[in-house]
This record gives sequence, C-alpha cells and structure tokens, in this order.
Amino acid sequence: MTFNSIQEKIIFYILPLILFSLMPFFLITGPFLSDLSISIISLLFIIYCIKKKTFFYFKNRYFYFFLILCIYLIINSLINNFNLDSLKISVFYIRYGIFVIAIASLLTFNSESIKYFFFVVLICFTALVLDGFYEYFTGANILGYSNNESSRVASFFGNEKILGSYISRLWPIFFGLSLFFFKQKNKSYFLLIIIFILSEVLIFISGDRTAFFNINLSAIFVILFSRKLLKVRLIILICTILLLGVISMINPTAKQRVFDYTITQMKGNAERQPDENNSIYIFTKTHTHHYITAYRMYLDNKILGVGVKNFRKFCSDDKYEVSKLSCASHPHNTYLQILSETGLIGFFFLIIILVIFCKNIIQHFIYKLKGRYLFNDFEICILSGVAIYLWPIIPTGNIFSNWLNIIMILNLPFLLWSKNSIKFKKT
Repeated sequence: MTFNSIQEKIIFYILPLILFSLMPFFLITGPFLSDLSISIISLLFIIYCIKKKTFFYFKNRYFYFFLILCIYLIINSLINNFNLDSLKISVFYIRYGIFVIAIASLLTFNSESIKYFFFVVLICFTALVLDGFYEYFTGANILGYSNNESSRVASFFGNEKILGSYISRLWPIFFGLSLFFFKQKNKSYFLLIIIFILSEVLIFISGDRTAFFNINLSAIFVILFSRKLLKVRLIILICTILLLGVISMINPTAKQRVFDYTITQMKGNAERQPDENNSIYIFTKTHTHHYITAYRMYLDNKILGVGVKNFRKFCSDDKYEVSKLSCASHPHNTYLQILSETGLIGFFFLIIILVIFCKNIIQHFIYKLKGRYLFNDFEICILSGVAIYLWPIIPTGNIFSNWLNIIMILNLPFLLWSKNSIKFKKT
C-alpha cells in the first residue's frame, strides 16, 4: 500500500486499523458497531483500490470463489421466495470477502500493527474473566446486571447469553497471537496462561454447551497438529479440567447444565420437554424437530432450497412441521440451514470448503510425521478456530447472522496474512 499524503494514510490505513483493532470490543457491544466497522473498512478499501488502480488484491482464487458464492446468494434471493430481508443479506454479503482482503493487506503493509488487535483482545478477555467470575460468585456482574438463569453466567452480554460463544470463537486467535508477543518461559506468559485457563473455565460456567464443545475441539486440534504447542496446550487443558472438577464439587450447577441436563434432554426427559415414549433425540427434542423440518424443506426444494433466511417463513407449513417445536429463526445447524435454505447448489460451496480444509489438514499431518509442516503453529491455531465452524454435528447459530459471520471471518485475514508473510513462516 502507498500513500501520497498524511490524509490518505489516516483515511485508508490508520482509521481501518483502529476499527479492526477494536473489533473484539465491538463484538461485546453487539452486532451494530462491528458490522458498521466492517462496512466502513470494506468501503474505504474499495475507494483506495479505485483511486490507486490496484485491483490485484482481488486477483486470487479465494476471492473469486467467494464472489461466485455471493452472486449465487443474490440470484437465489431474487428468484426463490423473494423477501427483502433475504435480498439485503445476499447483496451485502460481499463486504465480508472485501474485509478479509483489506485487513490482510493492512497487516502485510505493517505486520507490527497486529499488536493493537492482540492487546484489545487481551483487555477484553481479562475484563470478561474478572466480570464473569464476579457474577458467578455474587449473582450480578460489575455493572449490577443480574442474570435470570442461576445456572448461567452472561457478564456484559446480558440476555444474549453468548459469553461462551464469544470466548470460544476468539480463543484460537488470542492464543495464536500470543506466540508473537510472549515467550513461553517469560513471567508475562505465565500470567497469560492463567487468563487462558480462567477463560476456558468461564466458558463452562457460562453454561454454553456448544461453546464448551468448541473450545475442546480447538484444543484437540492444536494438540494433534501443532509443532511446538502440544505441551503448553495440554497443560492449559489439564489445569482447566482440574479446576472444573473443583468447581463442580463446590457448586454443581454448571456441571448439571452442561452434562446432566444434556443427557436428560437427549433422552427426552427434560422438564420442559416431556416425552411419554422416552425417545432418544439429537441433542434435544426441539433440535431434532428443527432438523427434521429443515430436511423436509430440502427434500421439497433440493436445488435452490426455500431461500436465504426463509426457514422461519416455512417451518410452520403442514408439509414441513413436525410439531410446535419445529419453528425457529433457523434450524440450529449450519449444514442443514445451508441445505434447506440454499439447496444443493449452496451446499456444494460448503462441501468444497470442507474438502479443501480436510485435504490440507491431512497433508499437514502426513508432513508432520516426516518432520515437515505445511502450516506453522500460528496458522494451526487459526485453523483450529475455522474447524469450529466446519464441524457438522453440533447445534449452531444462524449462519446468516451478522454477529456470527463477523466473529467467524476474523480468522481469515490472519490466515491469509500469515500464508503470504515471509517473516512469520518460520514461527
């Protein structure tokens, strides 16, 4: 990137960098500020490329793939059970791809700028850990917000109940970036380890079962595929498990929600979901009925699905509805949502991503057995975050939700930057 004046540098570099660095904080406040930041960064980057006539940033196969996906979503929204909300999502989905290219370019221009993002994440995690445990022991967070569910901790997220989701999804980035700023035998790194352990414990006491699964999936991924992180990641995991054991003995509420209540729901015996036949369900009776409804939609609309974000519109139709539990804003599974709302064509894009991911990870593992590595340890941390979104058998949020999309794509600019960076190839 080149700038002809201070004004240009402020507009096209410093402002986007500030907005990007504050993204972890914006995500705590909700989707508005984070989505606004992504839109501003994308718009400024387009203006910069037009002004400088530097369109080579977009000349890569990943962006072409994303562009084709966006075009399909727009066409699908226009011709398939049209609604304005669906079209709006599809038209502006391109901003995520532009954002990834923009941030990767900013980091390549000045790799040292990555430290600002890291320290904002560090501050956010520290604040959430302090506030979350304060709420756990006192019943209300530092701001006085009292959670109406005694088995869950929400911290600054309040009624949203996404504390666990936030931590589990940003944890791989946070852990990976720590490799650049703290040496493992440094005293400061020891304090960072404590934050890592307490943040994992906080996921457990938040009562978010999906987030608890995700953080453990990420841990196993790093342990299996990293070069030098096995020991430290294993120590963090073991310390977390031991601390969870102590907490569960002192106060079994979180343990009852994460483990006992989950088993009860899968058997159909949960208090809020009684089942006379004592059937076995996929996670819960509600989830199972969502999944069956989504699958029925797919069978009736195999090629195009029912349209982007249209599950909520058709879930109450007699030919799709299983019970009064069938309806929700989305089917709570990414694969079934893509299949039911965008059909086989949309599902094909997801499968391509999954196949590429698995191919590269298998290749990396084979290389590792031979003493070579396809990805460095930082990239493995980021890929462990990507694995969370690609794992098929787990309840998920709405794939077309702004908040979920933003926190998901934050992995990609770091991965793209690292793969293109000579400096960090040796890490």
